[in-house]
This record gives sequence, C-alpha cells and structure tokens, in this order.
Amino acid sequence: MADNARAKRLADLIREVVAQKLQRGIKDPRLGSHVTITDTRVTGDLREATVFYTVYGDDEQRAEAAAGLESAKGILRSAVGAAAGVKFTPTLAFVADALPDNAKTIEDLLDRARQSDEKVREVSAGAAYAGDADPYKKPGEDDEDDAAE
Repeated sequence: MADNARAKRLADLIREVVAQKLQRGIKDPRLGSHVTITDTRVTGDLREATVFYTVYGDDEQRAEAAAGLESAKGILRSAVGAAAGVKFTPTLAFVADALPDNAKTIEDLLDRARQSDEKVREVSAGAAYAGDADPYKKPGEDDEDDAAE
C-alpha cells in the first residue's frame, strides 16, 4: 500500500498527462477543446485512477466526449505509463464531474432566495407595527395601570 503523498503525486501527474494528451495528441473530433480535466484520484494501492472531467456544451456534446474518452482510454493509459515510470500503470476511469451542475443548482437556489427577499422587502416597505411603536413598558406605567383598576 502506497502512502498518500505518493498517490497524490501520481494523481497530479495523471491529470497533467491526460490533459496534455487530450490537447495535443488525440485527433478525435469528439474530444475538442471543450473537455477539461478537473480532478484525478488514485486508490491507495495505485491500481485504479478516476479522472473527473467537464464538457463545455450541451448533453449531446457531453455524451460524445464520454464516448471519445472511453475510446481513447488505452492511448491515455499508455501515455500515463510512459510518463509515470511505475511498475503498474493504473487503469483509468473517466467520470463526468458533477461540480458545475451542483454550482448551477446552488446559484439557482440563491437567485430564488434573493427574489423572495426582495418580495418580503416590498411588502414590508409600507407596513406598520402590529402594536405600539414601543412595545416595552416603562417603570412608571405599571403603577398607572394598577391605579386605574
């Protein structure tokens, strides 16, 4: 079992090699400049690597990029093996990164919260208090209420 520092170094190397190979070495039109490698994680035994990627485009381009990455998996693994110089080159698994979708969902929720806050501000702009302007009793007021009874 490798230490975490070695796994981190290998993950960083894999991310760089895969990104460079996608940019310069692979001629697949499905893997144009709209594919970005965002993160890489390697298991503790250095046998498997998960490469996270994002695709700039619609769902059709995402599906094409996923198919292109699957078809280029062998070439990319060979490039990683040549660059890493390890005894066993890790297998590569490509996973679409959910971070952009999560960020968009959070942005949408924040926009709805801002709109709701604006509606509350509009409604409360001309509102008056339900009771007196000063709801707290003063020390001398208790005596007046008791004397009136």
